[in-house]
This record gives sequence, C-alpha cells and structure tokens, in this order.
Amino acid sequence: MANLHIIDWIIISFYLITMIGLSGWISFSLGSKKDYFVTRDGVSPGALAVSIIATQCSTNSILGAPAFVAFAAGGGLIWLQYELALPIAMLISSVIFMPIIFNLKIISVYEYLDFRFGSKTKLLLSGIFLLSRSAATAVLIFGVASVIQLIAGLNFFWAVMLFGLVTVVYDLLGGIKAVIYSDIVQMIILCAVLGISLYLLTAASGGIAEMFASVSQDRVEAINFSSHGLGDGEDFAFWPMFFGGIFLYVSYYMCDQSQVQRGLCARSQSDAQKILVLNGVLRFPFVFLYCLIGVGLANYAADNAGFFEQLSVNGKDPNFNLAVPVFFLNELPMGMLGLSLVALLAAAMSSLDSVINSLSAVSMEDFVKSTSWGKTLTDQQELWLCRCFTIIWGGVAVSGSFWVGDIASTVIVAVNKIGSVTNGPVLAVFVIGLLSRKTTGISAVLGFFVGIFVNITLWQLAPNVSWLWWNVFGFAGAFLTALLIARLMPQRKFVGESDKILFWSWIRYKKLLGGKAPKFSYYFLTFYTGILIAFLAFFNSAVN
Repeated sequence: MANLHIIDWIIISFYLITMIGLSGWISFSLGSKKDYFVTRDGVSPGALAVSIIATQCSTNSILGAPAFVAFAAGGGLIWLQYELALPIAMLISSVIFMPIIFNLKIISVYEYLDFRFGSKTKLLLSGIFLLSRSAATAVLIFGVASVIQLIAGLNFFWAVMLFGLVTVVYDLLGGIKAVIYSDIVQMIILCAVLGISLYLLTAASGGIAEMFASVSQDRVEAINFSSHGLGDGEDFAFWPMFFGGIFLYVSYYMCDQSQVQRGLCARSQSDAQKILVLNGVLRFPFVFLYCLIGVGLANYAADNAGFFEQLSVNGKDPNFNLAVPVFFLNELPMGMLGLSLVALLAAAMSSLDSVINSLSAVSMEDFVKSTSWGKTLTDQQELWLCRCFTIIWGGVAVSGSFWVGDIASTVIVAVNKIGSVTNGPVLAVFVIGLLSRKTTGISAVLGFFVGIFVNITLWQLAPNVSWLWWNVFGFAGAFLTALLIARLMPQRKFVGESDKILFWSWIRYKKLLGGKAPKFSYYFLTFYTGILIAFLAFFNSAVN
C-alpha cells in the first residue's frame, strides 16, 4: 500500500543490523545456560526496570490504548485507572514474592512450585504458560506484520519475516542480556517517536487546551468512582480496574516467566526489589504519554475527512488499531516515517524477544532438566539446547501468526480479558504455597481449576460483571478451595527442601533482608498511588 523512501529503508536497515550486531557482540560473553537466561553481570536496576516497561508496553499497547481512548465504545482516558493499581502491586511483589524467588537462585519461576508442591504442579503451570504465551505471541506478530504491511507496502509473508526472524536471530545470539540492552535502545526510540507524534497532534489542534476542548467530555474523563462493575455493565469502572488490576499485575509480574526473569537478572536481592519500585514509578508517565496521543487522534479524525475509510481493510469495518500508523503515513515526512516504523518494531520486539527467551527458559528448566538425561548435560550442551528452544519457539510463534487472523483487531482488551481468566488462579497457587504449610500440590491444583471454573462461569453467565473482577474472584475461588481441601485431607508434614526458605512471614522476610526492611520504598509506593489518584481527579476537573 505504501512505498517507503530509500532514506526510510536505510533507517530501518540500520536499526535491524544494529540489533543483530549488538546481540552478536554479547554472544561472545555467553558460556552457559545461566548466562543465556539470567545474567547477573553488571546490569543496573534502572536498565532492568526500563526493560520490564518495554516488554509490558508492546505494540498492542501502543496501538490499542490510543485506539481505546479515541474510538472504543466506553473508552477514553478512563484506561489510566488501570495504572493506579501498579504501584500497590509492585509493593506486594517486592515484599512477599521477590525476596523468596530471588534467593532460591532459580532460572524459571515455576521451579518454586517444584520445591514447594512437587514436579506435577510445576509442569502444569509451566505448560499453561507455554501454551498461553506462544498463542499470544503469534497474535503479537500478526498485529505487527499487519502494520508493516500497511506502512512498508510489503506482503504479509515478508512483513512477518522482517519482524519475526530478526527478533529470533538476535535473541538466539545474545540471550537475555541482548534482550535487556536492545529493550533500552528500543524504549528510547519509542519515546522519541511518541513525543514527536504528540507534538504534531497538539499543533494540529491549535494547542493542548484546544485539543482537549474539541473532544467529547466522556473521552477525557480519567477517573470515575461512581460505578462498581458488579452487574452494572461498567467494565472500566474505578473499583474493578484498581482492585482487579492489583491482582492482575501481581500475577503478571511475579508468576509470569517473561517478567520475573528480569528480577532474577539483578545483581542482588536489593536490586531486584529496586527494579519493582522503579517500574511502579516510571510506568505511569509512559502510559499517560500514549493515552494522550489517543486524545489527539480523536480530534485528528474529526478534522480529517476520510480518515476512517483509511482504517478499513478490504471493505471491513474500521480497524481502529491502525489509527496510529495511518496518522504516521499521513503526517510524517520521509525519514521520520521510517523512524516511526522502527518505533513500532521496537515496541513489538521488546515484547517478542522477552517472551521467546522465557519460553526457552521454561522449556529447558522445567521440562528438560526434570529428566535424567537433562541432568547429565554439560554447560555447552545446555547452551546449545537453549538456543535450539529459541529457534523452536520462534518458529512456533512465526508460524502461528499466519493462522490467528482478525483476532488482533481488538487485541488490547482481548489479551487482558483472556489473561484475566487465568491470572487470579495462577497467583493463588503461588500465594497458597507461600502462606500455608498444610496445602499440598493436589489441593493447590484443584483450587486452580476451581478458580478457572469460577471465571469461565462469570464470563458466560454474568456478562454484566466487569471482567476485571475475574482476577479477584478467580483468586478467591482458587485460594479458598485449596485451603478447604487442605483442611479436609489428612495432615501431611511438609517434606520440601529444608535448606531453602519457601514460606513467607515477616520474620523470614527480615531474615532474607539481613534484618532490615526497606520501609521507605513501601511508604513511597503507597504515597505515590495517592498522588496519582489526586492527579487524575485534578486532571478531570481541569479538562471538563
């Protein structure tokens, strides 16, 4: 559809070659499986925090969130309420989860379940992670390839090759270290392009005040306490977004390998906790930036006849996820258009590289190392096998992108909604393991399936209950069921690893921290949450 200028292709080529070159250089320092998955060689907490943000805020967010703000039914800046849960989630994660997970010196977070409940529980949740993440990754590749198709004029096959294969290659060569440093580069590029885009949208509207004044009031409402989402049909009310968001984010950041892996790369436990604190502080400004772009897009669409027709592909209804790239096509000059495609590639690559590396890590640690053959491998054999898994999972994700079809058109809500079915129950398995000695693997697994059943029942029979509440109800169903079954079953003495701290208590927590807890960070995250709520309330009054 579009034909890029030679300057645009030079910029894109330079970026892709740089990513591969960086990973090739890093590859010379890799000598073992541990280097490939959890390097602890001088990576600062700040760098790891940026890498986490880059992974979480993928192209699905960069395209989907502005589209939600500008065009979705019931959408608007109300999406920002979701982010209010993050600092509290990071506080919980840094206090309860990270100290124990980090001190186990593990590679896969699901190894904790092996120590605590046994291999069957570990393999169940590892398998769920492999299936869900590989499917979500195929959707990610499909969505990005569609954008490349639009901007670069390539057919879908070559768009997939351009994006997918380059990412697999640099992940294959450099492992997690290449992932981290490439994420930092990608984040810088993305912030620059988003900043320029917001400037252009603001200028086109005649200024920031005019931009907000030209958009309907419901689109710029950033916080609303009046709805509860418990049968009133309001999916994006404050209470489900805040409380559901806390459970969702703790589950995602502490029970999902693609995120936990960054914390395991920290040089020390203190650094691992700093990563979470920094993420809790830095993510909101970034999300606020691309949500403001959504406000600008709503105004831009109203002022430019034919914009919605450009979002229609093959006569279908407008695909609002294409709004940002279509704006790029219409408004950016040569060179900047190439840089904008690089930014979208960067957002996607920062998520894809992390997921592929984590899929490889889980495959190696939770499945291969569970076999007698896997325990006899040398360091070089393990490293070779890790790279084989990277190729395999990269191939699965790339191949899957040709089959997912139009599912990517509503991906930002779809991904969060589907994830909400499993997030709460997965979190419950880890929490029950940390807090209850009496709970066995059987009770934890049965609780997990009850939690899934609760959420699916709500999905099918209670459509007016916000899907964000599923994170809470699924957790409660799984947790309470596991406790009840543990009570009813014959009491068993815990027979796990006696030399490892597997249960949480304030005393054990202080022991892990050398007797001194970083209370300032906890107070700060709590205070920061209050500041953000006050900011959104003030923002509401200022723009309405």
